[in-house]
Amino acid sequence: MSLRSNPVASLNDDIGPNIRLELYRLQVEIRDCEKRAYDLFLQNMIKGTSHLSLGQEAIAAGFGVAMKKGDKSFCTYRGHAHTLARGVPMEAMLGELMLRDIGLMRGKGGSMHLTSVEHGVMGSYAIIGAHLPIACGSAWRAQYLGEKDVSVCFFGDGTTNIGAFHEALNFAVIWKLPVVFVCENNLYMEYTLNADVTAVPSPAGDRASAYGLPKIVIDGNDADVVYRTAMAAIEKARNGEGPSLIECLTYRHSGHSRADPGKYRPPGELERWLEKDPLKIYKQRLAEFNVDAAQVAAIEVESKRKVEVATELCKASPSAPVELLTADVYADGGWAWRN
Repeated sequence: MSLRSNPVASLNDDIGPNIRLELYRLQVEIRDCEKRAYDLFLQNMIKGTSHLSLGQEAIAAGFGVAMKKGDKSFCTYRGHAHTLARGVPMEAMLGELMLRDIGLMRGKGGSMHLTSVEHGVMGSYAIIGAHLPIACGSAWRAQYLGEKDVSVCFFGDGTTNIGAFHEALNFAVIWKLPVVFVCENNLYMEYTLNADVTAVPSPAGDRASAYGLPKIVIDGNDADVVYRTAMAAIEKARNGEGPSLIECLTYRHSGHSRADPGKYRPPGELERWLEKDPLKIYKQRLAEFNVDAAQVAAIEVESKRKVEVATELCKASPSAPVELLTADVYADGGWAWRN
């Protein structure tokens, strides 16, 4: 994997072709897997709702590549992308959405509660803002024990108007915790334009100074920008220099959830953002830096193959057993109440 002579390439030597191909691979696999999740929903093979990250792949990929084994991810209900970015197999993620025994939690958690401690995915949280204090707790544990893992907490723009956001930021700064807060600003709080109900233009960035943090607002659709920013913030946290708050500007291509057609968006807005599609941007980037086109094509082919294999494995897997309903309700693994 090498770059041929290109005067522009010297500007990006800090990343290089190997990491770039990994960033592209993750974005493609997340996009293909999310599209398949939507197809399976239309086939009535995924029950309930789920929240896709179509259009937001660069954030998950950038942080996924920047994080080290042992680092911890805390996600929202829109957590499929971040789960895949930490190395969770497609069949485990899709299987959980399909409530199959092959799923991450054997079908008990579903789309909004994806968790894999093995991969550092410390849960997806359906309650807005609930996981920010939990990420602080994880970071405090690392600090107290002298361990070097960093907790990275992803949340939407609407979370910045929740009390837990401000409590977590204050606590993290006071204790200089090794935590990175990442706001995925896709402009909309479910169905409401964030700008209509938020007092500042940058819901996360403009509030950073209240906690003594620098304003960091970046292009969340450019995986190179996300990766560089993630590397700097994670290194800062790992070195004991405290937390960071990063706002990534992005846009979801679909509605808030499966039940949302997104008709509240003004005409032309989606089309303008589709021109900033992170996969489109990154494929052009690879071409600009003369990364081997055959390797790029191979990533796209392999991604589709993996999605097909994962889909068939999930379809062949049995549904979660009924007795799983009463397992692990209490700490002893059972469900019987004791006092």
